Amino acid sequence: MTGSSSLTELLEAWREGDPDARERAFAAVYEELRTLARRQVRRHRPGETLRTTALVHETYLKLARGRAVAIQDRAHFFALASRAMRQVLVDAARNRRAGKRGGDGIRTTLDEGALRVEAAGEEVLALDRALARLAALDERAASVVEWRYFGGLSEAEIAEALGVTERTVRRDWRQARAFLFRELSGREAGKTL
Repeated sequence: MTGSSSLTELLEAWREGDPDARERAFAAVYEELRTLARRQVRRHRPGETLRTTALVHETYLKLARGRAVAIQDRAHFFALASRAMRQVLVDAARNRRAGKRGGDGIRTTLDEGALRVEAAGEEVLALDRALARLAALDERAASVVEWRYFGGLSEAEIAEALGVTERTVRRDWRQARAFLFRELSGREAGKTL
């Protein structure tokens, strides 16, 4: 990954009002964002219209609209990029579901590939709903999932961003995965992690 000091310096320049710093910061991490986006596209939507480059650009647009004051350092940048990428994927799944084919109606087709794409969109929406329920119970655990799953951050980067130990991140990850497994498999998740 790109050196954190140079990205942190660019983010600081952006916060201080340097008009070119935002673009230079994104250029510095563009390939890393493409790697994350490629992983998400492969994981969620093989053959879907939202491609890697589109996901990176949509993520950029979401982040560019945000205030630079909020971005502190490299880990925080990727945490925000993770959230933006999740939002783009969820929005695309919702749009696909409600699109041209009659709102919430279920599309029937004999093409198995199209059926897999529809199922992938539903999986993204189900994961988003489960993460929202997790966040209501444990915001930090939800952040760990979001940053690791959608953003590809390491345990060390997440620990740094949250101000906790890597051991705490591993524990949150294990608990969150168990919670999400119960939620997504339709079992009773209970009120606590």
